[in-house]
Amino acid sequence: MRTRDLGIVIGAHPTGPNNAITDVAGVRVGHTTLDESGTPEVHTGVTVIVPHQDIWTEPVFAGAHRLNGSGEMTGLEWIRESGELTTAIGLTNTHSVGVVRDALVAAQVAARGEGVYWSLPVVGETYDGLLSDINGFHVRPEHVEAALAAAADGPVAEGNVGGGTGMICHGFKGGIGTSSRVTDTAGGRYTVGVLVQANHGRRERLRINGFPAGERIDATVVPEPAIPPGYEPGSGSIIVVVATDAPLLPHQCARLAQRAALGVARVGGTGEQYSGDLMLAFSTGNRGIPPYAWDENVDVAQPEVAVRMLAPQLMTRLFDLTIEATEEAIVNAMVAATTMTGRNGLTVHALDHDLLRSSLADPSARRQEPR
Repeated sequence: MRTRDLGIVIGAHPTGPNNAITDVAGVRVGHTTLDESGTPEVHTGVTVIVPHQDIWTEPVFAGAHRLNGSGEMTGLEWIRESGELTTAIGLTNTHSVGVVRDALVAAQVAARGEGVYWSLPVVGETYDGLLSDINGFHVRPEHVEAALAAAADGPVAEGNVGGGTGMICHGFKGGIGTSSRVTDTAGGRYTVGVLVQANHGRRERLRINGFPAGERIDATVVPEPAIPPGYEPGSGSIIVVVATDAPLLPHQCARLAQRAALGVARVGGTGEQYSGDLMLAFSTGNRGIPPYAWDENVDVAQPEVAVRMLAPQLMTRLFDLTIEATEEAIVNAMVAATTMTGRNGLTVHALDHDLLRSSLADPSARRQEPR
């Protein structure tokens, strides 16, 4: 079940055929889900986003943005310095970043072979320790390998899957969500796709299409989770990955990543004190960037790399697409998710579809932006 299956349409621009990040040609997504009740409770996993099939040897331009920094996304310093993304992207829980990063290094070594080069993979995290045994270190290298092997285009599984398995969003069960938007220009069609790992927000701030849905869903019917003492409401984090085939330079990618934060805000996220809200955007529109390896003959072999740049006047349209796709991806994560009982008996309820529809259809549900 997805948001549009409920008759809820977010934004004004059309989606791609799958309404997913994989609508950007060449982008693939794979999940490994670890979902086991018992002792210990294991509700975690890993999600990988592969920008294109040769990413290990052919970088793409990228940029990043930080809404709030109580989180981690490895590899960003080199992206900020060079403007290039050199690996697949991994998403997992907070305490499994290291193993996912190491597994992505191993995948690049396997793809490139031995040589004098280095790997700085991008791995983002959100905290699933309320529902899962996060200190058990259950994500292992073979789970990353399986996610890479499973990476595919087409429809993307959402909700309680992959890195999003044990996540909570705006007081409801959260997880992985995705969406896309397309626009036609004189130069052709461009696609923007977004994937989120949503584990953030407070219920009272939840807004969908500007309506205060969180306030209108009766907490006696769909109770909020009994958050343990010492855990500030709204903590937890969101990772947003934006992909596009529009030919963007690194600074344009960074501007797109910044606008993804506005999509988070439209759903009611505020970048709370202990929420790590990190955004990454990459473009597949410039190809042919050589891999990292020093070559003393480069001035003879390839002294220049030809690149293209989207006209600045079209950036506003891409901003709109990014904001809409981010907003819908977050809602898709909640709509697709299912109720979960995890660690210490904590139950996090799914967003009830009928109550969601009624909260948006009720004329007394005054349309407004978050306070």
